[in-house]
Amino acid sequence: MKTFFDLIKREFHLFWNNKVLKILFFGAPLLYGVLIGYIYSKGKVTDLPIIVVDEDRSAMSAKAIEMMQDNEVLYIAALQFDQQNIKDLMIEKDAACVVMFPRGFEKDVLTKQYPEITTIVNTSNILTANYASGALQLVLGTMKVGTQLETLRKQGTPESLLMSQYEPFKTTFIKKNNRSTNYMYFLWPGVLATVLQQVLLLGLALSFASEFEMGTFKDLVKKSKSTFTLMLVKIIPYLLMSIVVWLMYWGFTWWFDIPFYKNLGALTIVAGFFILAVCFIGILVSIIIPNQLKATEILMVVATPSFMLSGFTWPLSQTPVWVQAIAQVIPLTHFLPAFRILIIEEGTFAQTYPYIQNLLIITVIGAVLSFIALHFKKRKVLKTMDNEDVEEEEIINIEA
Repeated sequence: MKTFFDLIKREFHLFWNNKVLKILFFGAPLLYGVLIGYIYSKGKVTDLPIIVVDEDRSAMSAKAIEMMQDNEVLYIAALQFDQQNIKDLMIEKDAACVVMFPRGFEKDVLTKQYPEITTIVNTSNILTANYASGALQLVLGTMKVGTQLETLRKQGTPESLLMSQYEPFKTTFIKKNNRSTNYMYFLWPGVLATVLQQVLLLGLALSFASEFEMGTFKDLVKKSKSTFTLMLVKIIPYLLMSIVVWLMYWGFTWWFDIPFYKNLGALTIVAGFFILAVCFIGILVSIIIPNQLKATEILMVVATPSFMLSGFTWPLSQTPVWVQAIAQVIPLTHFLPAFRILIIEEGTFAQTYPYIQNLLIITVIGAVLSFIALHFKKRKVLKTMDNEDVEEEEIINIEA
């Protein structure tokens, strides 16, 4: 047991002496947590610039413009009365939309000529385009209802029949889970989980690869010939340090006032399985690739696109089958849905069992393959050591 703790101590010592790794492992989660937190701290998109072209200059178009000004999502960056230089103005104002009221708009409405309000949506940024177009649809839809009701009133329709004539049925939309549609609640956790996976893979990529490259693996084997022990002493320090990062993330939820409190214990258990799966992938690559640079490069290739492949921002069901197959190997793919169930949707721990099972499968496969690969590496080193001992013995006998 003393040897085991000495090896753990040695591993912490190696980690702490690597200044770059130390800064990356704790600095990256801290930096990204604060940076992404402040970037999305507002949570909702407001004051998106739009351009209004009012060729009608009527009371009705003025009322519509006033309603746009009152909408928190929209900000009228420019109001003009012709369509000259619209393209240049959109670039200059970084406008999300251009709304154009045609000449004779109010007259055509009153005479039931059904004029058309044209909206040009700048889809170079899909997020702002969706927010702005949604807000405009709400404003213009509200105005359309008001205009129709006013027309029915002028035709003498009783108030009691107004809504039933115009609206034959009601529609109710109830927002559930992130009711405020706060973008930070959606994106921030996924980014931080990706960062945790990346720093773990980076650290573990160097675990055995550095020993092989520097020729110190022989010293490690001399202290313990147990393959299982050698794997444990490399993984345990990162498991313990991951707890520090996890507590850091939990502190961020208080700092940024994010209401992620329910099911936190259950999420921590799932996170434990997630970290284990990541650790064994890192260990496996580090054993197979006995070069620090190459091991790091391979794991970075795996980690970098994992956020996109995980299905967090784009449904996996909409991707090719071979992409879905690759995604299943990435621990993040199974952790993030479990996070959504427990924290965003406030589901039960039992509902995350399928994802925990997948994480366990990745862990077991990674552990078995790592054990086999390390066992052969160890045997090779032991054989070399035995040959060296025999040669040394022969030299002593010759000298004697």
